[in-house]
Amino acid sequence: MMGSQRIGLVTNAASGSNDEKTLAELKACCGDAGFVVDRALSFPDRPLPTGSQLDAAEIGLVAVFAGDGTVNALIGALSGWGGAVLVLPGGTMNLLFHRLHGDRTTAEVIRLAGSGKAERTRPGIVRCSAGTATADLLAGPGTSWHAVRESMREADLLAVAASTAQALGATLAAPGVACRGPECLAASDYPLIMLTPTGEGMRMSGFRAETAGDYIEGGLAVLQRRFREGPHDDLGVARQVTLASTTGEPIPLLLDGESAQGAAEEVFRLVPCGVDLLATRADGR
Repeated sequence: MMGSQRIGLVTNAASGSNDEKTLAELKACCGDAGFVVDRALSFPDRPLPTGSQLDAAEIGLVAVFAGDGTVNALIGALSGWGGAVLVLPGGTMNLLFHRLHGDRTTAEVIRLAGSGKAERTRPGIVRCSAGTATADLLAGPGTSWHAVRESMREADLLAVAASTAQALGATLAAPGVACRGPECLAASDYPLIMLTPTGEGMRMSGFRAETAGDYIEGGLAVLQRRFREGPHDDLGVARQVTLASTTGEPIPLLLDGESAQGAAEEVFRLVPCGVDLLATRADGR
């Protein structure tokens, strides 16, 4: 990728760092690395590009500077495309970015991509009937705290109070979800199970709480997507796993932080990403 190369750029105004100053600096950084941002759009204000549209414009690389949810949507929209996606840290957690690039800075990643030192890869992602997750997938009644986060984003205090009460009630009352099959190291049910895609398989973690206070603390952790810091049970690593609702109700899900709903018994599989991603770390799988 030496010399000048036209690229697309996808951003999201609602993401953590998509202000005008940062975006101007990002475009300048791309220019310094030999990239020309030819088509820039802010999702969801404008629809994501399709592979055929990019091919018609002779664009073979799209950079995305947004959170994991927008990255997920773009990867889904470009599944099967022959070009590549450069994931940049424009959100809060940027989990897929760190998987692909480690602790490198945005400028370092863009410079390496511009000099041809980034490798194409198709890392494993989690797939189920409700969609895919490139960074993490959460299953169980504990995902109801997602509604609190959305209310906080909209600065709706009444909605925050109502959704907090509802989330607390749901996580206290519902038995949760359980791993089924020999690949699981524990048969207990949990209010929240996390599946994290890795090169070896899906790393499975079960999060448990015993009191209302624990649920509130855990719920706040879900809001900030920092639940990994809390105590949890290691449920093993598998390329396919079945999770089952202990109530027979559909399983609530969060796919890269976006709400979805699975079946009462849902099969999760590790599958290759549907489009090439650029990685600057050797183990970016």
